[in-house]
Amino acid sequence: MRAVVRAASWVRWYVRELTDESAYERYVAHVRHHQGPAAPLPSRREFERRRTDAREGDPREGFRCC
Repeated sequence: MRAVVRAASWVRWYVRELTDESAYERYVAHVRHHQGPAAPLPSRREFERRRTDAREGDPREGFRCC
């Protein structure tokens, strides 16, 4: 049973990394490490909006139709 739980945990981690769902957690850890625990943080929604705007505004990313 322990092996199944361990495998499921690994699969969950892999899928989150593959889909970049863990980007906000990495960002929060980075800000907390470099700016301290009292540093202001955007909400997850604002973070995703900024990330999407930056990705779509970069001409090197190519044409995006949808």
